[in-house]
Amino acid sequence: MTSIAVRSASRAEESAVSAVIALAFAADPMARWSLRDAQTYLAVMPDLIRAFGAAAYDSDSADVSEDFGGAALWLPPGVEPDIETLERLIRENADPAILSEVDAIFDAMERYHPKVPHWYLPLIGADPARQGQGIGSALMRHALARCDAEGAAAYLESSNPRNISLYQRHGFDILGTIQAGSSPVVTPMLRPPQPAAR
Repeated sequence: MTSIAVRSASRAEESAVSAVIALAFAADPMARWSLRDAQTYLAVMPDLIRAFGAAAYDSDSADVSEDFGGAALWLPPGVEPDIETLERLIRENADPAILSEVDAIFDAMERYHPKVPHWYLPLIGADPARQGQGIGSALMRHALARCDAEGAAAYLESSNPRNISLYQRHGFDILGTIQAGSSPVVTPMLRPPQPAAR
């Protein structure tokens, strides 16, 4: 398999990064449970991506594969998503019948977040036309090398059970499961600090 180059995306490339992530999440169980209607999903997802991960551009941790086949937004220790905007976007666009379940999921996600300094991965994905080509693994290796160089933990919540084995191959352990009412399962996962590769 050819090696896939990964680099940091600039703020000027944000719309291209968001487009790839929006495509990647178009069939994601949690994304489509909370935004069922296709038109709503397409209209709102770029704003959700921005609220979740736009701070990555300020730390050069918005990673893209060489030809924008995939992207990942990592937040460094101490940097959080814009939860207020996330919650507002969901409140305004999700089915009102599931809002209490969404609140329960956000509360549980907050409880699972590690208390120790860690890199947080709110979003990673590959263009569906490019999935299965190793892009996700290349993005993970790139970011985890940075974590290991800093001796830092890494944390994520998997919103799609199909991706759990990928994360486990990269050293993430399952912490538990998050589920409320009719929601799909979200799986919080932690990768403890690893020694940097020599």
